[in-house]
Amino acid sequence: MKARTFRRHVRESFKSLGRNGWMTFASVSAVTVTLLLVGIFFVIMMNLNKVATTIEEDVEIRVHVDVAANDKDKEVLEQQINQVSGIKSVTYSSKEQELESLIKSLGDEGEAFQLFEQDNPLNDVFVVKTKNPTDTMRVAKQIEKFNYVSTVKYGQGKVEKLFSFIKVSRNVGLILIVGLLFTAMFLISNTIKITIMARKREIEIMRLVGATNGFIRWPFFLEGLWLGILGAIVPIAVVSAAYYYAYDYLNDKLKDHFIKLLEFNPFVYQLSAILIIMGAAIGIWGSLMSVRKFLKV
Repeated sequence: MKARTFRRHVRESFKSLGRNGWMTFASVSAVTVTLLLVGIFFVIMMNLNKVATTIEEDVEIRVHVDVAANDKDKEVLEQQINQVSGIKSVTYSSKEQELESLIKSLGDEGEAFQLFEQDNPLNDVFVVKTKNPTDTMRVAKQIEKFNYVSTVKYGQGKVEKLFSFIKVSRNVGLILIVGLLFTAMFLISNTIKITIMARKREIEIMRLVGATNGFIRWPFFLEGLWLGILGAIVPIAVVSAAYYYAYDYLNDKLKDHFIKLLEFNPFVYQLSAILIIMGAAIGIWGSLMSVRKFLKV
């Protein structure tokens, strides 16, 4: 395409936006509302995903070693654990370290347990982490069968419910976002279709005088692009401002729970790019789908 022809298409697309002011407003509003909802859901789902990932990474298996096991038995047990598929790390914690950790975790109340330093009732422990958190239950059941294993603890019952909840949340969030995108495509397609119907005669005349489909389609292609980009501006501004204040407020509230939200930078800039791309894609798709039926005379 020649540069002069392309400039002509660009001018025509902007002129069309101005001539069809109310329809332009309706199209931009449809994209704005939908992308605003998409942006909000996206922020929530991405942060829930980060929190879920953090929780998943904290899931560990605590293998309590039988008190009858000697040093050689512990070495053999550690080797057996490492041979289980899906193991990420195995860390040994002696019963002295376990008692020290218990005392520290209880604060002032933990001082009472210092009486057990001479006669420690706790077990030596192997702390096991899996590469994939969902393998925790499978790995724990395998380890339970090894010799000199007293008990295996990994939050049985609670962990299964946690992973199930995380999976459902992720799937529901994905379905909602996809549903909103298709809704946006439908809305803008129908809105632009009304605009194009008003110009049906213009399109027919252009066809009759020999204009190609591509020549006719380009202004509408660009028009849809501008509509989508314009529709993304308000959602980007609103979501970015809201997340800026929410990030400061919630991060301060959640710091005691070792939960952090996604960093404002670069997350908001990445989200802005995604919303612009979505808006442009929705606008282009809506325009092309609407104009296609009018290219047959």
